[in-house]
Amino acid sequence: MWTRQHKKRNTGRFIVPALSVLFLSYFGFHAYHGEFGIYSKYQLEAREAELTAILDRTRAERIRLERRVQLLHDGTLDKDMLDEQARRALNLSHPDEVTIMKSFIGAN
Repeated sequence: MWTRQHKKRNTGRFIVPALSVLFLSYFGFHAYHGEFGIYSKYQLEAREAELTAILDRTRAERIRLERRVQLLHDGTLDKDMLDEQARRALNLSHPDEVTIMKSFIGAN
């Protein structure tokens, strides 16, 4: 005859749900905070907007500089542009002129 020496425990039925909660919590955390998670997506979108703005400013600056260079090509040489560039390069002006120095780096 067999006798029962221990009481039946209820902890065995909580093992699978506890492991499931831990498993889902782990992957849920990494789905939000991971390298390819939701939070990273928002950071990448913000960085994309920032870089797009920089690209647009750079393109506008390039177009402006290309227009200025176009004035210096043969056949379309603008005498005022040539005079302006020569004076800037030589750092010269006439005594009766007012010289206004303008920086072209980052100027619009």
